[in-house]
Amino acid sequence: MELILKSNNEQSIAKIIALAKKLNVVVEKKDADSNSNDKAAIKERILNFKASKPSPFGDAVAWQNEQREDRDLPFS
Repeated sequence: MELILKSNNEQSIAKIIALAKKLNVVVEKKDADSNSNDKAAIKERILNFKASKPSPFGDAVAWQNEQREDRDLPFS
């Protein structure tokens, strides 16, 4: 089993590592820089997303225009 802990608080991490050593748990520390690369890759995938087919919900702009059309309001 693998457990990933992320924290910016060095004191908390030190306490967790000390407890893990008492419990004979193997502790591996990885660089946080690889995490920032993962975030950048995810951001690029989101920004470059192109749908393969039209939305099943229809055209969002047409729906919005229909909702905003001029009409009598019930409280006027």
